[in-house]
Amino acid sequence: MRRRKKIGIAILIGIAILFGALIAVQPKKTDTPTQRLPGMVMADDIPVTNTPTGGYGNSFPPSVLARCTEPLVKGAPDLRGIWKTVSATRAGNPVASDDRILNYVERIEQCGNRIIDMGGGTIADARADGRAENGVHDVSVFDYKTPIRVIASYEGDTFALRPLLIPHIDLTLPGIIVTRTLNADGTMHWTRPDKGGMQVRLKRIGGPNDPYTRKDLPDGKTGGRI
Repeated sequence: MRRRKKIGIAILIGIAILFGALIAVQPKKTDTPTQRLPGMVMADDIPVTNTPTGGYGNSFPPSVLARCTEPLVKGAPDLRGIWKTVSATRAGNPVASDDRILNYVERIEQCGNRIIDMGGGTIADARADGRAENGVHDVSVFDYKTPIRVIASYEGDTFALRPLLIPHIDLTLPGIIVTRTLNADGTMHWTRPDKGGMQVRLKRIGGPNDPYTRKDLPDGKTGGRI
């Protein structure tokens, strides 16, 4: 009996430690209401957009937030524009010259605390407020079918994405975070925990409302999966 009791206590302690770790990595929730001025178009006025069936292909869809005039929330890094890979590493080693990530291009739009990232054929539309209900509710870039739920937040100069442990609940997977950080030199640093711990450096080659068609894809049918 004593042994069972000790095991039970140990399990409870383990659960408490795990729960504490999960709570520790949750993004800070923010409420940043903006006063609506006459004639201002708010992010709320524009419907949420999602990835079309099979991905959007090689050309970016028309800009979603082009008519939005709500200012960016205080402290948000200005990541608006079209970004193209300059260099990349996996597990600390430079990727091969024919690695698909070197052809990667994405477009980021922002308005208020809303951010839309189009890349690899998918559209991630979210509020960067650390809340599950306002995060990315879309599909995986790997098959354009598997549902994903991700919490978005701004953390200093970084835009962070954390996959939800339980859909629609503000609890994320510990240690799993995708980040995009605006560097002092104007480039962007993108980190992904998958793909062998990928680190990507991108440069801004256009504005958030500019059209772009990828003509350098190894396979034009994929929409640019990475």
